[in-house]
Amino acid sequence: MTQATNTSVRSRQTAQDNDEIDIGFLLGSLWDHKIFILVLAVIFAIIGLVYATLSTPIYKADALVQVEQKSGTIPGADMAQVLGNQEPSTSTEVEILRSRMILGQVVNQTDLDVQVIPNTWPVIGEWLLRRGTRRPGFAEGSATVWAGETLNIRELVASHDSKTLQLTLRSEGQGNYTMLDAQGNELGKGRVNQKLTIENPWLELTVNELTAPAGATYTVIKRSHLAAIRGLQGRLEIQPRGKDTGILQLNISGPDGNELVQSLNATTNVFLTQNIARQAAEADKSLEFLEEQAPKVRDQLNEAENRLNEYRLQSDSIDLSFETQNALNSLVSIEASLNELQLQETELARRFTPNHPVYRSLLEKKEQLLREKARLEERTGNLPETQQQILRLSRDVKVTQEIYVQLLNRMQELRLARAGTVGNVRILDDAVVQGQVAPKRNLIVAVAGMSGLLLAMIIVLLRAAFNRGIVSPEQLEELDLPVYATVPLSEEENRRSARGKKAGKSKGKPKGGLLAVRNPADLSIEAIRGLRTSLHFAMMEGSNNRLVITGPSPAIGKSFMASNLAAICAQAGQKVVVVDGDMRKGHVHEAFKQDSHNGLSEVLSGKLEFAQAVKTSEVDGLSWVSRGSAPPNPSELLMQARFTEFLDYLSEHFDLVIIDTPPILAVTDAAIIGKQCGTTLMVVRFGQNTPKEIQIAENRLATGGVTLKGTILNAMEKKAATSYGYYGYYNYSYKSE
Repeated sequence: MTQATNTSVRSRQTAQDNDEIDIGFLLGSLWDHKIFILVLAVIFAIIGLVYATLSTPIYKADALVQVEQKSGTIPGADMAQVLGNQEPSTSTEVEILRSRMILGQVVNQTDLDVQVIPNTWPVIGEWLLRRGTRRPGFAEGSATVWAGETLNIRELVASHDSKTLQLTLRSEGQGNYTMLDAQGNELGKGRVNQKLTIENPWLELTVNELTAPAGATYTVIKRSHLAAIRGLQGRLEIQPRGKDTGILQLNISGPDGNELVQSLNATTNVFLTQNIARQAAEADKSLEFLEEQAPKVRDQLNEAENRLNEYRLQSDSIDLSFETQNALNSLVSIEASLNELQLQETELARRFTPNHPVYRSLLEKKEQLLREKARLEERTGNLPETQQQILRLSRDVKVTQEIYVQLLNRMQELRLARAGTVGNVRILDDAVVQGQVAPKRNLIVAVAGMSGLLLAMIIVLLRAAFNRGIVSPEQLEELDLPVYATVPLSEEENRRSARGKKAGKSKGKPKGGLLAVRNPADLSIEAIRGLRTSLHFAMMEGSNNRLVITGPSPAIGKSFMASNLAAICAQAGQKVVVVDGDMRKGHVHEAFKQDSHNGLSEVLSGKLEFAQAVKTSEVDGLSWVSRGSAPPNPSELLMQARFTEFLDYLSEHFDLVIIDTPPILAVTDAAIIGKQCGTTLMVVRFGQNTPKEIQIAENRLATGGVTLKGTILNAMEKKAATSYGYYGYYNYSYKSE
């Protein structure tokens, strides 16, 4: 119960430690994998460079248009300015420029609804075409298009303008061609400068130039009128140049510089033409209104003059008094102003609502004149009746005469304005291609390189965060497990092991050998010598001279540790035997450059005597027992009495018996063997085995009745992630001069 409680406490403590973010460890991990990070960044940068090189270049063309303040062509056109009204912002003209009315005419003039795409090689075909690469000999007769091969379509009319139609044109040589549908079915044959009519789907096609050899194909797309307009709207950018300048900058982007200039010039010209037509239409409408009013006013003038003459004859009154003449002049002036305001109101009623400030100002001025008129009429009411009547009739004549003359003058002005209408739009700069705007090679390469750098860093950090293996003896000691040795990674053994694996795959004869014999001064061997010293005192408390070397997982260096420890102990004068207890995948025999035949499995199955299984080595005092042939039931063989008898035999004939066992987390063989041995040590791989694995392995041994004496931290590496702080002193070396 106490052991379980302690294990639970250690598990919780370890979980808390793992949840903490170790900034130093993460930064060190980045430094340890700097080559990987740099290589991935360079690879991404190269990919970005290739992409930027092969991508279709995008060009940008621009033009400048000025929208001037509109000057009126009818009475009241300047009234808005007089009354403080501001002209509408350029946003109105922007929307007109982007309207289907304007861009639809541009599409019709420039044939933007017809798109010809040469079929080139995948990926690099367009790049070769841009470089001017001519058709090589091996590409003769192929469907690809190369530099110097062109197709120009003069006219393409389809029956369904609302649908997009995709066709394929195949050159037959000598100016002949064949039209195919999207499925490759032949639709008809044609010739350059001759109209080709196809019934289903109905279309008329005229090709005015085809220089491609036989076999070359082009994709011809007849887009719907609406789709072509939307495509142009998506590419067209309109931006005001400065505040209240009335200058608009038009930008358009695309892969074809000539098409950009044509499209943008067509847009500005159509906009200019439309503006002039709009101004002329306004003048025409106003002139039509005035021409309707002029005859009516002339009739009113004749009638007023007749009434005045008749009254003078009847009353023998010829002249007006001075006071009456002044009143007449004032009334005539007021009536003329009122009439002008009436014409202005007629015009403003078409442009503004009654609540508009301009409209309200006009009504206020009109009311003021009416009040002045009423005051004068009240003053003239005291005049004699004859003078009052002559005043009224004279007023009607003069007012009507003023109106008639004003109408005649305005009609003449409108005729002149209509003849010389220029509009309020002016093209300042024609379209010109400014240069390539995409792809931006330097930016793409920089972004791609930074993306690769970031991705590599994320990969390294994620691996470091989720694979928190043991990297220091202190972590093992926090689990209440003594550390008997920290063995640094042997670069020589690592390289030799890699070569041995390759040789084993190719020839079936893996190469090995004892490092303690090949290079006794290796740092890992020096560390194992320290283990030998610590082991001497540890085994004094054991019940026998048997040492079990196990581990939580495969490929952590158990066999390396067992065989080289045995060699070190034998070199110290002991009589040592190392037993390969992993009858499934053991490879202790590789350390002695022999095969695995006639080993432990044959002894336990009764096929081999004890002494026959023990083999000598090149090291004095060192013997070994191979795994033997792989049996179907290794665990059952280990549980037999013959295994106990074999261990007793080895303990009697040797000073130290070292047994290499399979991983405890994989099979139970280590617990079975450890039950009959006095000392058990667990090998932990640096950065590979996690605290959780070690705890489970310890519990697995404890369940089998085996007490874990301590651990060996194997393959310690000098890394930035683990060399900061107190980890660094495990990398010290001490060599003779």
